Amino acid sequence: MIDFEALTPAGRPMEPVEVAALALRHTGGRWREQARFSALIRPPDDVPVTARFTTLTGITAAMLTGEPSARQVLGELDRRLSAPPYRLVAHNAATEGSLIRNQAEHCPNLASTPLIDTIAMARAVIPHLSSYKLDTVRAHYRIPPQPDRHRAMADVELTTEIFTRLLADGAKAGCWHDLPSLECAAGRAAPRRPAPRPRTPWEAEVPAQ
Repeated sequence: MIDFEALTPAGRPMEPVEVAALALRHTGGRWREQARFSALIRPPDDVPVTARFTTLTGITAAMLTGEPSARQVLGELDRRLSAPPYRLVAHNAATEGSLIRNQAEHCPNLASTPLIDTIAMARAVIPHLSSYKLDTVRAHYRIPPQPDRHRAMADVELTTEIFTRLLADGAKAGCWHDLPSLECAAGRAAPRRPAPRPRTPWEAEVPAQ
């Protein structure tokens, strides 16, 4: 599971200011937490923290002063990950994938990992909802609101709860029965595929058979 909180400066890509990730493994018939990671990120000096963003998230400019850069934080998260196969799960995976793609040089493992979108899962399982925002799906499942909603770790924990419920309900409804069928319904390609390995000089000189 992964979630970012990000600033949206005009005329340029989003800048992450917080990331949270939660690793799960399905063993013994249930999902078990393996690890978690959370960190604030200092944005570039020319990207201001707006009052609207602070009102939404509670994150202030002062909180980010002195925090590590996106390169440092995402590099640290990436070092904690093994290379795929595994999947990233996110609510609105297009947004999270875009943030990862923009930072791909700092997080090659993340950037080469396919995603599962819980919005697409929710559309398949509960097609009657008026919208598929995280709070709308939360309300459908009668999950109590969290005090730190719109902070990355709180949103990751909520996405985890929603994912496990959608996964079970979708299986019962015949929406999917294994990973390939889940990816067909709700999968997204990796933000950026790994660059081809450069050929060594001796490889380049060997003619194709």
